[in-house]
Amino acid sequence: MILLEKLCGCARAPLKTVIPVVCGNANKWCRARRDCGPRSVIFKDLSILRPRSKRGFLPANFGLRFSETLARDKMSQLAEQAAVLSAGRCGSLPELFVTQAARFGGKPLFWQKDAGQWRSTSWAVAERHARALARWLIAQGVEAGDRVILVSENRAEWAIADLGIMMAGALSVPAYTTHTTDDHRHLLQDSGAVGVICSTDRLFARVAPAARDSESCRWAVLMARGHAERATVEDSDSLPLFDWDSILNARLAPREEARMAGLNRDETACLIYTSGTGGTPKGVMLSHRAILHNVVGAQAVISLLGIEQEVFLSFLPLSHSYEHTAGLYYPIFCGAEIYYAPSLETLIPTMAEVRPTLMTAVPRFYDIIYRRLMQQMDTSGTIGRALMRRTIALGRRALRQPDDRGLFERLQNCLLDRLVRRKIRARFGGRLRALVSGGAALDPEIGETLMALGLPILQGYGQTETGPVVSVNRPGSEVSDATGPPLEGVSVKIAPDGEILVTGDLVMNGYWNNAAATAATLRDGWVHTGDIGCLTPRGHIQITDRKKDIIVLSNGENVAPARLEGLLTQSGALRQAVVFGEKYLVAVVVPSEDFLDHWGDKRRKPALLAEVHDDPALHLTIAKVIDDFNKQRARHERIRRFMIAPEAFKVENGFLTPTIKIKRHKVLEHYWDEIQALHSAPERGEKS
Repeated sequence: MILLEKLCGCARAPLKTVIPVVCGNANKWCRARRDCGPRSVIFKDLSILRPRSKRGFLPANFGLRFSETLARDKMSQLAEQAAVLSAGRCGSLPELFVTQAARFGGKPLFWQKDAGQWRSTSWAVAERHARALARWLIAQGVEAGDRVILVSENRAEWAIADLGIMMAGALSVPAYTTHTTDDHRHLLQDSGAVGVICSTDRLFARVAPAARDSESCRWAVLMARGHAERATVEDSDSLPLFDWDSILNARLAPREEARMAGLNRDETACLIYTSGTGGTPKGVMLSHRAILHNVVGAQAVISLLGIEQEVFLSFLPLSHSYEHTAGLYYPIFCGAEIYYAPSLETLIPTMAEVRPTLMTAVPRFYDIIYRRLMQQMDTSGTIGRALMRRTIALGRRALRQPDDRGLFERLQNCLLDRLVRRKIRARFGGRLRALVSGGAALDPEIGETLMALGLPILQGYGQTETGPVVSVNRPGSEVSDATGPPLEGVSVKIAPDGEILVTGDLVMNGYWNNAAATAATLRDGWVHTGDIGCLTPRGHIQITDRKKDIIVLSNGENVAPARLEGLLTQSGALRQAVVFGEKYLVAVVVPSEDFLDHWGDKRRKPALLAEVHDDPALHLTIAKVIDDFNKQRARHERIRRFMIAPEAFKVENGFLTPTIKIKRHKVLEHYWDEIQALHSAPERGEKS
């Protein structure tokens, strides 16, 4: 018999944060369900135990029996994780990886599909390959602090290359696969990269012209030498090309240990460029310290879920700081297996196949799921539609008022969990313990609806400049309209003008080659995020808008456009909307494909946006959607005039960042004349 007090020193700590338990005669896994915030007990660095709520705690006389073997195994696992980062023993990301690789050896780390079959790369093989790359880089004359561009889709080789670059003491510079040649040229010129590691001939075709023009780039490595664009590769004789497999099989002197020994937590580990929503992307210098701090903070949250063996499904670009930290280095820390999704189009079937326990995603992903579920509800029969509506209603009530529900309502909710929520969860593999949302604000309506339907969404907030994670909702105390309290060791305050300021070990070292931007953003150790928001009474962070995007109308009223844009797209009629304002508000809108198809079917003609965007009948239909929106808004928040864009905002046409954020300045620049005409024309409803 092992007493709970003996394990954690706190008889009231939720059991799932400590060990799995066997419950009475049921002989089933049992875990407390409510939130537990940080409290230093045994693991001073992880700081994962601090009860906050009486709800969900098992009564003292519950009569639990513990499995001594399971308890010892779980405590040993957590103690080993704590030891990795405690007492300053882990000085860098490569050291973290090497430590974990020694623990897990031949166990699978990475999984990716090859010829339709899942194939794994073990910890030991990944370490061997990363060391081989590091040795080759050093042999090529790469010095500590040099920069190396990494261009690849998500795959095991991406992670190995990232680690190998750092093992050589160089800085990894991830680039998006959607980058144009001009985008690559900016990264190469700004970073002064000495080389490029690229996955395929197709991607290299866009990198090669920029690399050849670069004064600093001396070589390129191709992971896969295909035949589709052989001419493009052979034309780049001025840039020496090296084969990935040959590098991994080369026998070179093991000089990487000295480079790794020279790394320290405060040194820059990588340059991750911002997405460019406000202009030219800037290179954020993230230190080993910042990313390791995020990893520890994430563990303090995820440990509350009581997951035995984490399985990540990675589909967001690893070149984004969010996936780089949360989807690569956090799984490495906790000894998880990482599956790389073959494509976004097959993501849902892949989830059902892989059955992940954890995923990170951006709001666009949840928006797609929400619309599919709503369409399913609308097309269901009377009983099915009624069950889903009741499930949503009771689920929302449980989220908003967990203690204010009667016995009948609780029983009803449990029944609907079996009839409705279990089937929805099964579509996503059935094992999901958390879907972490980040990268942009999640629409509260969408978040609450999906949580009510049984999807465990934890909304977070952060920026590339902060490692990137600042805050995240805790399991059991989720809210849909805020991003959760800050991670342990993170301080947040609100400036007099409403701007969110952040400090802690997670802050960046600055912007590469941009002292002016660094001085403007990082002042006295505080990152000025540029986001406007507030702290709720419970300590959650609520985001209103970007400071630079706030519209000040001619009558002095302040308007947050991001909020209105989110509300405009809730109906499903509009896929995208961008709001501008001077005297009054105007909008550039893009109808959704489903809406256009329905509109075209009623008129028995195809409805291609490029052909019908200026159709008076479509304009009148959208005007009704806008009018319905305006009825719910204050006078200064109403959209007075709008235009329908002839094409959707996409990465390919330059209107979206690789992280699927609309570039407001690009929309304004491209549609300047039309937007000015909207401002100068009479308001809808006024006489000309």
